[in-house]
Amino acid sequence: MLDDALHNFCEIGAGEVPLMLAHGYGCDQTVWRAVAPQLAPHYRVVLFDHAGCGQAAGKLYDRQRHATLRGYVDDLVVLLDRLALGPVRFVGHSISSIIGALAAIERPDLFAALVMIGPSACYIDTEGYTGGFTRETVEDLLEMIDRNFSDWVTGFAPIATGNPERPQLASDFAQRLRRNDPEIASAFARATFFADARAALPQLTVPTLILQSQDDPIAPEPAVEFVHRAIPGSRLIRLQSHGHCPHLSHPEIVAEAILAGLATGAEGAEPSSGATR
Repeated sequence: MLDDALHNFCEIGAGEVPLMLAHGYGCDQTVWRAVAPQLAPHYRVVLFDHAGCGQAAGKLYDRQRHATLRGYVDDLVVLLDRLALGPVRFVGHSISSIIGALAAIERPDLFAALVMIGPSACYIDTEGYTGGFTRETVEDLLEMIDRNFSDWVTGFAPIATGNPERPQLASDFAQRLRRNDPEIASAFARATFFADARAALPQLTVPTLILQSQDDPIAPEPAVEFVHRAIPGSRLIRLQSHGHCPHLSHPEIVAEAILAGLATGAEGAEPSSGATR
């Protein structure tokens, strides 16, 4: 069985140019349900599930290999090699934007452009750097996941989605999170929150567009600004959206920004009407 099948690979769209959408922590490809159809008239939209997520085959997940982001990066490189799509436009949300960046540093031939939504190269505050979390906060978060995953989801979902006037967003997000195996969710959280890609990002040569949502508690403005400064030639667009999951809360704005940002290359397009520089 090929790795594309193991990753629950599927594609939609009328275009010839491949555009891959990669979901963030605790989710699966269904988070793109409202965005993908808006991209499909223009691109060959490629969707997949990370190991341990969604409908990815159980045997794909390896507790040792996926204990760090290295396992997910290797998976992505193998998947793109097997699919043989040629250089793809890669759109990654949250930790998947960093997974995509690390893969593109290793294999730039597989990537034509990157779009990073809510990226953070390191979530933990250090001297001179603001990631948004103290180490103690992260350790408490992980302890909560291990102690009672369902209760943690109930508290985390509304924080991540924001937009408190739209409680259905948090409810839907929580439902997705609860579909995860708690042990795998715990391990993926550790791989995510203890990752530090800051030193690697200056090596990225693929044209990169960064989309930042307002009031993002997971990837706050200083962390996103760091990613922007670290990646040579990257462009940053601030979306007229709120929370860490704009592809769920504001899919039209996200789709428009992706299309505009890739229209003449991630490094050269004008921002969409729903975005500001």
